[in-house]
This record gives sequence, structure tokens and C-alpha cells, in this order.
Amino acid sequence: MRKKFGLDIDGTVTCPTSMIPFINKAFHMNILYQDVNQYELTPFVNVSEEVFSKWFIENEPIIYRDSPPAAGVLNVLNKWKNKHELYYISARGPHLHDVTEKWFLHHGVSFDHIELVGSHDKIETVKKHQLEIFFEDKHDNAVMIHEACHIPVILFNTPYNQEPIPNGVIRVNDWFEAYDWVESWLREAQTPLRKKQLV
Repeated sequence: MRKKFGLDIDGTVTCPTSMIPFINKAFHMNILYQDVNQYELTPFVNVSEEVFSKWFIENEPIIYRDSPPAAGVLNVLNKWKNKHELYYISARGPHLHDVTEKWFLHHGVSFDHIELVGSHDKIETVKKHQLEIFFEDKHDNAVMIHEACHIPVILFNTPYNQEPIPNGVIRVNDWFEAYDWVESWLREAQTPLRKKQLV
């Protein structure tokens, strides 16, 4: 049964540690991934929010170009690419579409659609495309998408998303765990159909 999968990009398809080496180099820091216990990175940097924001906007294309894929993501997405539709919904601004698509092509990441909404609010986009499951690393995004769209959301475990989660948001440690959960979910979705065919 073909499903529409929705996927975040940064920290989900890309490695969640991607930003840290860029920040450490630019601001002469030594931030460790395991110490990043919140999504907003400004408190970890020794500059004002304004300076950090300006640096980030100027460096976004380089960061996105050079971010490595998350461990296991290529293996899993290659298994799904001919069975399901892969929709990538990201908070990146639309002006970054070219660098984003080039990254996908360079790393061989399969996609049917890429939409850069320029905001962390992805609910309307998820509804518009009638996505049936979503993959996220940002805690509040995962919870809001699940509660507003009534779909399962896979939340990739990171130091910055340790708040409690409701039923329907599924915490996994990596893409292999995500694959196992999704395959089980897909089998369960097909069970009533199989029973009907046997009657």
C-alpha cells in the first residue's frame, strides 16, 4: 500500500550534529553535541542573538551544502523510494531550494517533492499534501503535527528533544529503528485488507 511520507530535513535527514562544527569554528567554541539540551543554539554561543542570526543567514547555504546525511538514512530511503512517496517539508527559506536540491542529488537522497516553507509551522503543508506519517527531530513540531493532523510522527532521539511525548509520537534512536517501526505500522495497516480478501 503506497503511503505519503513527510520528512523534515535538518537534524532528521541530515546528521543532527551538522551545525556544531560550523559554530565551533566561527565562534571559537568547543560545544559538544551531547551538551546541546535545547533546540535554540544562541544560548550556547558567546555572541548576541543579532550577531548569531546574521552569521547563520550568511552561512546557511554553506552549512546546508556541507552537512552530512544522517547515519542509515540513505539505506532506509532507498528501500522506500519505489514503494512510497517522499515529501520533504523544511523550515528552510524558499531561496535555499537550489542548494537543497543539489544536496539531495549529490548524496543520492530520493525525493518526490521538496517544500521549503520558511517556518517551523508545517501543519498546513502536511494537511495540504495529505501526508500519512512524518519524521522530525524538533520536539514541539513533532507533537503539534501529530495532534493537529492525527498521524504518527517519528521523533529522532537527540539531546535537545527530551521533553515528554504523547502516544502517536514515536521516539527512535536512528533510521534503522525508524524503518522497523514503520514497516510494522505498514503491516498492521494491511491486516484488515488481507482478512477481507481471505473471507
